[in-house]
Amino acid sequence: MKLRYILLLPTLVLCSCTATQESQKEPVYLASDFTAEGEFTSGIEGPATDADGNLYVVNFAEQGTIGKVTPDGKASLFVRLPEKSVGNGIRIDQAGQLYVADYMQHNVLKINPLTKEITVHAHNTSMNQPNDIAITSGGVLFASDPNWRESTGNLWRIDTDGRVTLLEDSMNTTNGVEVSPDEKRLYVNESISRKVWVYDLSPEGNISNKRLLTEFPDFGLDGMRCDAEGNLYITRHGKGTVAILSPSGKLLHEVILKGKKPSNITFGGPDGKTCYITLQDRGCLETFRSEYPGRSWAMRQKN
Repeated sequence: MKLRYILLLPTLVLCSCTATQESQKEPVYLASDFTAEGEFTSGIEGPATDADGNLYVVNFAEQGTIGKVTPDGKASLFVRLPEKSVGNGIRIDQAGQLYVADYMQHNVLKINPLTKEITVHAHNTSMNQPNDIAITSGGVLFASDPNWRESTGNLWRIDTDGRVTLLEDSMNTTNGVEVSPDEKRLYVNESISRKVWVYDLSPEGNISNKRLLTEFPDFGLDGMRCDAEGNLYITRHGKGTVAILSPSGKLLHEVILKGKKPSNITFGGPDGKTCYITLQDRGCLETFRSEYPGRSWAMRQKN
């Protein structure tokens, strides 16, 4: 009887340790509130995270502003944009400069985070309304440019000197745009058609070999981001979820949010695995943890 008891004891201890480890494992893809509801207008968008973990989100308290949210969720006014300018997508380059799509004035604005000086980085009256932007490690921008009234859209490249090049026109309502971690792919989605397109991206910023990555049967598509593994996180406007796709377009997860109108997403936190989502119907940000850090966060660590 003693021999039998001794043999069983390690098994019991092993099971106990495994259960403890599982119970301590951090939950992922579980949404919760990050900022107080109603602090931002229904035009809440952006967002982007700096090297210190602060978030920059447009339309804090009123249209035409940018709010700054600390890592513990405290929001305050960062800057007021020039008169008649209203921001949408935000990206941050490797030097920490902010780029803001100003859809009212056909601009992409540049903001120095230290001095808060605002300049026009790019302007083109042929743009409908620059909506969301993506950025490469070298600072080249790509801007989606929807015409909501006509359900059409364009895609633009903006070089580091501010020169604007039309890459494609006659698309559907272009919205979310993102670069893959290896910078060999460019993703663009269309809100109304609910299609996600992928292009080959050259080192010079040219696109080719357009093909359909996936198509959704319902609801809208809005902002999107890649994680460091190349998975694509797409906000499903009207459905209240974030769809996570593999690089081949396979649906891996769908995160259920509290709000129904997510407009964009970014990554941050100490390890880059915290996702922050802007909710237009709630005027706040929600958050969830991912298995992988964000592409932009990982890119910043290489500097």
